[in-house]
Amino acid sequence: MINGTPKILATTYKCVFRSTSFSQLLASKSVCGVFSSTFHNVNGRQKLLYKYGDLLHFHPTGALALRLQHSHGPSDNLSNPALEQKAILSDWTIIRRLLKYVWPQDRPEIRLRVVAAMFLLLSSKFVNVLVPFVFKIAVDCLSGETPILLGDTSPSVAATTILISYGLFRATASGLNELRTAVFAKAALSSIREVGVQVFRHMHNLDLSYHLGRRTGALGKAIDRGARGINFILTAMVFNLFPTTFEVAVVTGILYYKYGVAASTIALSCIAAYTAFTFAVTRWRTQFRVQMNKADGRAASQATDSLINYETVKYFNNEEREAELYDKLQAQYEEASIRTTTSLAVLNFGQAAIFSVGLAATMIAVANQVTSGITDPATAAHVLEATGISSLAKSLTVGDLVLVNGLLFQLSIPLNFLGTVYREVRQSLIDMSTMFTLLELAPTVRSLPNAPNIHIDRSNSSVEFRDVKFTYYTKDPKDSLLKPGKFICDGLSFKVEPGQRVAIVGESGTGKSTIVRLIYRFFDVSSGSVLVGGQDVRSVNLESLRHAIAVIPQDTVLFHNTIFYNLQYGNLKATPEEVYEAARLSNVANAIERMPHGYDTQVGERGLKLSGGEKQRIAIARALLKKAPILVYDEATSSLDSITEHTILQRLAEVTPGITSLVIAHRLSTIIDADEILVLRNGRVSERGTHSSLLSQPDSYYRQLWDQQRSGILPTTITSATDNCNSNDNYKISNSGSRDTNT
Repeated sequence: MINGTPKILATTYKCVFRSTSFSQLLASKSVCGVFSSTFHNVNGRQKLLYKYGDLLHFHPTGALALRLQHSHGPSDNLSNPALEQKAILSDWTIIRRLLKYVWPQDRPEIRLRVVAAMFLLLSSKFVNVLVPFVFKIAVDCLSGETPILLGDTSPSVAATTILISYGLFRATASGLNELRTAVFAKAALSSIREVGVQVFRHMHNLDLSYHLGRRTGALGKAIDRGARGINFILTAMVFNLFPTTFEVAVVTGILYYKYGVAASTIALSCIAAYTAFTFAVTRWRTQFRVQMNKADGRAASQATDSLINYETVKYFNNEEREAELYDKLQAQYEEASIRTTTSLAVLNFGQAAIFSVGLAATMIAVANQVTSGITDPATAAHVLEATGISSLAKSLTVGDLVLVNGLLFQLSIPLNFLGTVYREVRQSLIDMSTMFTLLELAPTVRSLPNAPNIHIDRSNSSVEFRDVKFTYYTKDPKDSLLKPGKFICDGLSFKVEPGQRVAIVGESGTGKSTIVRLIYRFFDVSSGSVLVGGQDVRSVNLESLRHAIAVIPQDTVLFHNTIFYNLQYGNLKATPEEVYEAARLSNVANAIERMPHGYDTQVGERGLKLSGGEKQRIAIARALLKKAPILVYDEATSSLDSITEHTILQRLAEVTPGITSLVIAHRLSTIIDADEILVLRNGRVSERGTHSSLLSQPDSYYRQLWDQQRSGILPTTITSATDNCNSNDNYKISNSGSRDTNT
């Protein structure tokens, strides 16, 4: 506890409190008053049930946890939980979750493929073990010992026949392996696809607070590594770990059966030492691989961020600085990569040394039996049991030495990859943990179970705020505690009647755009309630709520696709004629038709090939296509010239009668015909009325804003902020808007 507040001890987004009692936690000043939840007994254990607006919930293990992504807003600047935290899922938990995708209950064809792959695996290993036996027989033939099955055939013919069989056995083993790969590919790729789609859906289900804090490049890298990790885990289990374990057991059994305890013990000890050394060194090397991946992620994120902000870099001539930052991150990657490569050399040498010693010791043990004329223990046992005549038992031959060498060298191939496989499995589990942990991350804004759809049309499309309080939560870098900032909305109350056009104005930072986010339920209020159509937005189905509201954002981001695609995105069922009409109403049709490819023009990433005004008009068009009963303008015409703006506003007034409109505006000339204007100050409505009624009040803040915009004088708040510049500045902006030069 720090000053009575539980210390966040765990990871970025799931922070477990060490608290001796619930009362201690609830008494915490940083948490108390922010939520209102209920404790219930579940299986004899107290658990805190999640409610909308809550900051706290119980982890399934029963540990009390705080989700940092519950903090609202971009100022949070939280690091990405999927990239920064340590895995909270155990390896076996991850594997169990993965296996349910490999063995799906509703897809018998996938399970059949898994069974077939396992059968082919066992068959290939059985044939593979027979290959050294066939080669042993060929060597014995060349030594003058013809097998009984070949009768009196000459040694050369017998050896040729056996060697042909040897080639066929090897080809059969290889064919079975490749067939196994082909059969299992569908199961593995199906699992990757299903998990990938699930993660993609989940990313879209997470709330805005998570996406405001994530870094796209690094997160994309993590998810990509997780998908590749699934493929590697499945491939390693089916093609390496299981086959190697099975082959080790079979080879050890053969050595014990044919050459006694000494040979089998030496071989098994060698394999055990080899495996232990590999695992130990690989665990040591994992830290370097983790550092390398982190450096790679940071470099990728930096490159993505820099290229997205290409124009900003050019405006300030900072190309060299961006290159230096990228080079610095690449240097960190290079250093970690060198450590990884050096440690790999240590691993490879140690593996080779252990295997060579074990192979030599086993061969010496068998060679001593061959030179001493010791009988084959297996043959002797069978002959004595059948006839009681020990002279019929055969002595060990040179072929037995070849057999042992072949068996052990066949093992060396998968064992040589054991370190790589173990390292990649460990890394894949880390990467998959990132992905599966992301799936564990529940959205903090979601529909209640069985929440009804909102019932709304133009007749009841009201919007109401009732004593709403809302604040953004930020993580204090000093003590990692989640702390509230000042209330953006502090007892905010107003109502927009159906069909009304209401404007909201105020200086920057008064919560105008926050109101849009609360209506659309990107965030939940700290207290009070937001009602749409007379229904609390937290009590209705979230998807149905968002269907009822169309938003024209201030910052329009377009998909890297055609203009037509971006227009139709507002209503995927819209006909081409409806799309063209929406473009005409938003006054963008003429600009599109002047382009070489018209509506098929590619807009570039984030729409960078279009001007700000063109993007904003496309945003207006697709909002109109949505045909929602509530339309929200968040500085929707801020990038337009006055003539275009006036034309669009006139057309919108003609085509949206009866639609409830909420207009967020800085330019007051765009809202003079609003039914009501709300002036926000200090998180509340300080003034309200029509344009003319507010202007009739000489001391009103709205009148002050209007006069300043009409005369071109900067607001006092901006002047004051500028006057606080350092005294070393050469000039400052005065109240009259002129430039005063310091002398």
